[in-house]
Amino acid sequence: QVTLVESGGGLVQPGGSLRLSCAASGFTLDDYAIGWFRQAPGKEREGVSCLSGSDGSTYYVDSVKGRFTISRDNTKNTVYLEMNSLKPEDTAVYYCYAPVGLGSWGQGTQVTVSS
Repeated sequence: QVTLVESGGGLVQPGGSLRLSCAASGFTLDDYAIGWFRQAPGKEREGVSCLSGSDGSTYYVDSVKGRFTISRDNTKNTVYLEMNSLKPEDTAVYYCYAPVGLGSWGQGTQVTVSS
């Protein structure tokens, strides 16, 4: 059974940092491109970052470039999203996604950036 479990969200002040984790089971992460998405209240889900499974190339949406870093630990079958210099507009539920089968989503982890 394919599962993705996100963790690491929380409440942080503007300018702070968080590291999100996406632990996978039922498949090998580095065989696939893995994406992080987010959905803020009243807004559509948007792609934040993606890590290729083949060559390790990365993608970031413009609003997070230079602040977020996606990485993978193959020994733990886990993908991370390091988020620095957080802004209130980063507040959202963050999800990881893997194109396994019909597509697999985690349950999400809440990130709230507020003073």
